[in-house]
Amino acid sequence: MSKVKFVAASLIRPMIEAHLPDWVEPHWFMTKDEALALAPLAEIGWFDMYDKQDMAAIITAATNLKWLNSIYAGVDGMPLSALKKRGTKVTNGAGINAITIAEYVVMGMLTIAKGYRDVVRAQERHEWLIDSPGKVELYGSKALLLGYGAIGKLIDERLKAFNVDVTVVRRTPGPDSLAPDAWRARLGEFDWVILAVPATAETEEMIGADELAAMKQSAVLVNIARGSVIDQDALVKALQEKQIGAAFLDVTTPEPLPAEHPLWGLDNCHVTMHLSGRAQDKMFARSAQRFLENLRRYHKGERLEPLVNLDLGY
Repeated sequence: MSKVKFVAASLIRPMIEAHLPDWVEPHWFMTKDEALALAPLAEIGWFDMYDKQDMAAIITAATNLKWLNSIYAGVDGMPLSALKKRGTKVTNGAGINAITIAEYVVMGMLTIAKGYRDVVRAQERHEWLIDSPGKVELYGSKALLLGYGAIGKLIDERLKAFNVDVTVVRRTPGPDSLAPDAWRARLGEFDWVILAVPATAETEEMIGADELAAMKQSAVLVNIARGSVIDQDALVKALQEKQIGAAFLDVTTPEPLPAEHPLWGLDNCHVTMHLSGRAQDKMFARSAQRFLENLRRYHKGERLEPLVNLDLGY
């Protein structure tokens, strides 16, 4: 019986090679050119690369691909229509980094609420402050949470421990959540607006000038989704004019953010360079464990988890 050809980056090799079953024939790459050369062999592929265009090119070259695995939660940038046409199953990294990203959201909210950036600056100046630069408590504040996947659920759980009143927006609303067409009319009620949605055509620039104008003047916008879900020019204007209180942005458009971009210089904007998912050391171990479990499922013809809906884009 011929073996199933599996192509993946050498980075993950130490964590999975010794655990691969004998029906798998692994091939490892270190460069884009090596990946492009190996891609047509792959029945199973793991082609994660930092450059999304490079990754898309490699996936496109993998014409025999039946299962594509990725460590990334977001699949924006992947050739989803081509994958669907080929009948390729796609599993992503949804939930792999959910714990650390949810912790990052709480960190960002506390940093702004307590003025902690000013505390750090005072220490750098060797200055002993006699009053707190931030006096906001999370307790009793109201948060609008857009997106209730693995990350959103953990954000909700952690904020409730701080007695934050969380209102959730989800595609299929329940008794304690809002429908996707209902949240805009209530934007003015919230102290925190947290974006944890997938990047799709439906969510592109869902926060624009109108939405920013509808927020409280003291409201804080927190984005750990994708930069594309915000009209960034409108956000710059709103921050410059103090139309909202602040923004905590783990993601921007583009990434990296150019050194001359105005967001860097705004004192009411916190840019954290898409580090939220990297603020831990368990990502690859969790991904390897999930992949090996899915490999067992694949061999038995069972459903892979989590399976991306290629029509919805997440």
